[in-house]
Amino acid sequence: MNDPEGVRRVDASNEYFTSERCWILELSNSPDDPDVSIARARVEPGVTTRWHRVRDTIERYVILEGVGRVEVGDRRAERVGPADVVHIPAGVRQRIANVGARDLVFLAICTPRFVQSAYEDLEHED
Repeated sequence: MNDPEGVRRVDASNEYFTSERCWILELSNSPDDPDVSIARARVEPGVTTRWHRVRDTIERYVILEGVGRVEVGDRRAERVGPADVVHIPAGVRQRIANVGARDLVFLAICTPRFVQSAYEDLEHED
């Protein structure tokens, strides 16, 4: 993104599946705009993402579609749905489950912008 002003067009075919067990479409994540990144996340029915945390990055989930159960830190799991906003402090473990019959879709808004090197998977494979 050379020009941070104006409209950014995103190609939906760039959605990719992650080891976290969800689909991601980067809507805005550029070194030219280091203060924030926005991704659309999609979790299929019956799937729970892996426990993970993002170092030095505050994350917010804005639920757009579907029904989920989110766990943040040591808080009790909470049911979430459209228009709910989940605040995840930097470095705090998190995961979300799709407990509905259709895809759970939400925006993941990170400040500063998400960088892969800050991601930590907290589940260990045997």
